[in-house]
Amino acid sequence: MTPSPLQARLDAAFAQLPLVAILRGLRPQEAEPVASALYEAGFRLIEVPLNSPQPFDSIAAIRRLLPRDALVGAGTVLQAADVGRLADLGAELVVMPHADTVVIAAAVQAGLLCTPGIATPTEAFAALAAGAAALKIFPAEMVGPPVVKAMRAVLPAGTRLLPVGGITPESMAPFLEAGAAGFGLGSALYKPGMGAAEVAAGARRFTEAWRTLRPA
Repeated sequence: MTPSPLQARLDAAFAQLPLVAILRGLRPQEAEPVASALYEAGFRLIEVPLNSPQPFDSIAAIRRLLPRDALVGAGTVLQAADVGRLADLGAELVVMPHADTVVIAAAVQAGLLCTPGIATPTEAFAALAAGAAALKIFPAEMVGPPVVKAMRAVLPAGTRLLPVGGITPESMAPFLEAGAAGFGLGSALYKPGMGAAEVAAGARRFTEAWRTLRPA
């Protein structure tokens, strides 16, 4: 089956660098310089959690700024009502800490890519059935590499598993060996108030670690 244009963009973003920048606490006036620093470091997947200050303003600014090979959206999406607002902004990503199938279905209906948070096989299969584009393994501190390996053995081939929570450049290798396809990066990459130069330095540490683990 030929992938949809948005799915093809997701595939290309993963091929470029399957690391999702989670910019929790980002303020709108910081959005463009921080997003530019991440893009220049190779990041093509960026989310601003909805419990950040004026998150929709930041998402809109980043979406306007970055080329179309970047996919931009929201994290901590808890309500289906927020999906339509994201679609109106031109966002592509709906990322959740949980696996509410109502929110997943709303994202699919709106033509957005949804990555719900899951911690069990039951949640994983329900999320995929509802149309999830990838699965966020959350919290990764609790759902460690052995659990990821066990899920990988039973989930459909090609399912992308992205551990999120406490991921550092040094902690990626065991998850990759267990079958992770990429990672969501939170406070080890970005904390509120960080400037673009500091974000760029952290982004380089992650990209260098990734390319050491997965050389081209």
